[in-house]
Amino acid sequence: MRILILTHRAPFPQNGGYPIVVGNTIKGLVALGHDVTLISLNIKKKSAPRERDELLEKINYTEYDIDTRVTMIEAVSNLFTNNSYNIDKYYNAGFEKLLFRHLTDNKYDIIQLEGIFVAPYLDIIRRNSKAKVIFRAHNIEHQVWQKLARQKSDPFKRWYLRLLARRIKNYELELLNKFDGIVAFTEQDKTSILSFGTKIPLTVLPIGIDLSLYKPDHSKEDFPSLFFLGSLDWLPNREGIEWFIDNFHKDLTDGDLKAKFYVAGHNIPEQFDDYEVLGKVFIHGEVDDALEFVNSKSIMIVPLLSGGGMRVKIVEGMAMEKCIISTSLGAEGINIQNGKNIIIANDTDEFHNAMRKCITDEHYCHEIGRNARRLIEQQHDVNTITHLLAEFYQSII
Repeated sequence: MRILILTHRAPFPQNGGYPIVVGNTIKGLVALGHDVTLISLNIKKKSAPRERDELLEKINYTEYDIDTRVTMIEAVSNLFTNNSYNIDKYYNAGFEKLLFRHLTDNKYDIIQLEGIFVAPYLDIIRRNSKAKVIFRAHNIEHQVWQKLARQKSDPFKRWYLRLLARRIKNYELELLNKFDGIVAFTEQDKTSILSFGTKIPLTVLPIGIDLSLYKPDHSKEDFPSLFFLGSLDWLPNREGIEWFIDNFHKDLTDGDLKAKFYVAGHNIPEQFDDYEVLGKVFIHGEVDDALEFVNSKSIMIVPLLSGGGMRVKIVEGMAMEKCIISTSLGAEGINIQNGKNIIIANDTDEFHNAMRKCITDEHYCHEIGRNARRLIEQQHDVNTITHLLAEFYQSII
C-alpha cells in the first residue's frame, strides 16, 4: 500500500510520546513493505541541529515550518467566536498548498491523520484524493481539557478551560463520522467514541514499541531513586508533577522518603530550579539519552491527574523493567495488574505508602519490573501491532 501520514509536529528526534508512536508505526509499516510518505508540520521555527534519523532514508519526508504562537489580542478576540484556537492555530494556507501538490501528484491508498490537530486539512484531502482516510485518536482531546478544568480551584481558569473543552468537543463530535476508519489506543477511548454516535469502522490498537531498543541493565541502576520523565509543555504532565512536588518535596528532603528524586523532560520551566536541593532533588531538563536516563534510575513516578489515551512513557518504563508508581488515569489502557506489574496510587497517602515500600525493598521493585517487561513483550511488540494496523487498512480498502 501507498500510505501518507500527516502529523502536527515533526517526529524527529523521537524523544517524546507522540514522536515515538509515529516513528514506531512508520518503522513497522516500512518493515512490512509498504511505501510510506510522511508530511509534518514543524511548530519550532528554529529547529535544533540533530543527527539524521536512519528512518528518513526509507520514507518520503517533508517538513513545513509554522508558527502556532497566539497573541494576547488573538486569544481575547477568540472568546467572542465559537472556534477553538487550540485547533485553528495548526491551519496554515502554505501547508495546505503543499499538501494539495502531494495529493495531486500521488495516488495514495491510505491517508492517516495522527491526531485532531491535522484534522483541519480533511477537506483538502477529500477534494483531491480517493484514498481512505484513517484517524488515529491519540486521546479524546476535549476530555483532556475537561479533566484539567476539574482540577482548577481558580474560578476564571476553570471557566476558561471548560470553554475550551466545550468548543473542542463540538469540533470532535462533528468530525468523527467524516473519516473512513478510526484507530484508538485504549478501550476507554473506544467506548467514548462509540458513545458519540460514531458509525464508521473502529478498532483498538495499543502503543507498540521496538523491544530490541529496550535493554535494561540493573548494574547501572541507582537504588533507591525516584524519577519523573515527561514533557512539561503538555499541561497534564505539568499539573501532575507540580502536584507531586507540592505534596512530597518536604518528605523527600527532610522526611522519611530516603531517596534521590530526579525530574527530566522537555520544556521544564526555569522556576522548577527552585525545587532543587543539593544531593536530594535534581531538575535535569532535557536529557541526551532518555533510555539511558531511565536505565540509571529505579522507581518511575507517573502522577497524572488529567489527560487521556495511553502513556508512552509508562510502556517504555515497563519495557525497561522499571518499578512504576502511577495513578489509575496514568496507566489507562494498559492491561496492568496492580501490585504485580505496576503500583497504582491515586492520592497522597497511597503515593507515600507506595514510595516508602519501594525504596526499602529492592527485590520487590525488581519483581514488579520483570513482570512489567513480560507484559510489554506479550502485548506491545510493534511488529505485531503494525501487522494488525495494516490488516485494518485492508479491511477499509
